[in-house]
Amino acid sequence: MSGLDAPYDRLTALPRGVWLPTLITAAGGREQRLDDAARWLGALHEGRLPDAAAEFGEPDACAPLRAAVGELGLPSLARGVPTLAEQVLRTLLWHLDRLTDLQPRRSRAEAIAQVEAEFREAWRIDSAGLDDELALLRDLADGAQLRWDTLVGRLRSREWQAARRAAERLAELPELAALLQRVGRAEPRPVPPRAAPLSAGAQAPTPLRAVHTRIAGAPGALTGVRFDASVERMLPAEAMLLRHRVARRLWHARWAEGRLLAHDTEADLVDWRSDPHASPQPSAAPPREPLAHGPLLLCLDTSGSMRGAPENIAKAVVIAALKAAHAARRGVKLLAFGGPGELIERDLAGDGGLDALLELMGQAFDGGTDVQTPIERAIERVHEAAWHSADLVIVSDGEFGCVPATLARLDEARAERGLAVHGILVGDRETLGLMEVCDEIHWVRDWRRHGDDGTRSETVLATPVHSRSLTALYFPNALSPRVAKRRGA
Repeated sequence: MSGLDAPYDRLTALPRGVWLPTLITAAGGREQRLDDAARWLGALHEGRLPDAAAEFGEPDACAPLRAAVGELGLPSLARGVPTLAEQVLRTLLWHLDRLTDLQPRRSRAEAIAQVEAEFREAWRIDSAGLDDELALLRDLADGAQLRWDTLVGRLRSREWQAARRAAERLAELPELAALLQRVGRAEPRPVPPRAAPLSAGAQAPTPLRAVHTRIAGAPGALTGVRFDASVERMLPAEAMLLRHRVARRLWHARWAEGRLLAHDTEADLVDWRSDPHASPQPSAAPPREPLAHGPLLLCLDTSGSMRGAPENIAKAVVIAALKAAHAARRGVKLLAFGGPGELIERDLAGDGGLDALLELMGQAFDGGTDVQTPIERAIERVHEAAWHSADLVIVSDGEFGCVPATLARLDEARAERGLAVHGILVGDRETLGLMEVCDEIHWVRDWRRHGDDGTRSETVLATPVHSRSLTALYFPNALSPRVAKRRGA
């Protein structure tokens, strides 16, 4: 049957988009055009020029066109972008076909020179600025399913420009990209070598005991209220007296007598000392091997409180997730949530990943915050075979909370499935809701620097708060038993 179909059986090796120009071009024979077209596409897919022997039966005309392709850098642009390689081949064949139209009004040499000049000028315009665009496209998707006109439209769209800005912002947040690279539980993650185990007969280290030293009046836990002359420790009620024209005299009198109501604090210093009388502790079980590079469930807060700089950081995290998914062929599920009933669930990996990304990039963050629905959906996903080794990453400013039933289901998923929950905090402090949900919280301290282009400046300071854990620092008793246990308190 292949003999009866010759030479058209060779079309099966070519994409359908180049069939017509390869068959109708007035250059050489059909067999040679079909073979040379396959050579050109194969070379361009690999990012190199084809051999000079692939000249479609027009060696004197194809040589300058081939040189123009190399000088314009089209092979490097077409690497990994099949639709661009096909467009280069189509335009080359179209210009070769024009030779017959230009003759005999022009000589053969003049016609070749004109065709080469027109080809070069057309691609000089079409390839302007494509380097950075296609580099980002290769990191996010393969582009194999896009036609050339569709691809060009995508690269010039407002959503794609937003994706480019998010990718540029991601370069300033390398710690977030590193986090998304290591989450998941699909394969072992290299760890630093541990100390060698004790040899036989070696003495185990002496157990330690904690010696507490309490210093009254030193910065630390609040223990009560007392009279004092310390202005920095006085209660807000005393400070209000200074705002009154008459009561300020009362304040000065109390201050002179040392009778201001002030916070009473106590510092607790812990010194670990050896305890030879303690019973030896059993050897700890070997730590579990850390895993990484698995599927990722990305919960993205799109509420109104995330508008502005937090929104820009959130979109940069999505870019990092899609890059990680495309590079390692990992599954990434986006769960974008807002208020009640506002949940968008999309796969970022696969053919629809680029569409999902651009849809998010064109979306403005607005609405309420209902994190329970996406967390419950993530727990359901973890029980599915395709996502059983996934980790959960929540990007939010932390202004949310979960009911005890949802937290209990999350703890069950941790115990039964090994689920790890990472929080990316885009704000000034942790909240009780965020601490109850997450195993680890990664703080973007300088989030204010990532505002819109018109307001971004190197002079914008990071958050003035010295620690994200203000609740745990100043109100440790406010932590729930779940949070205290996870923090080792």
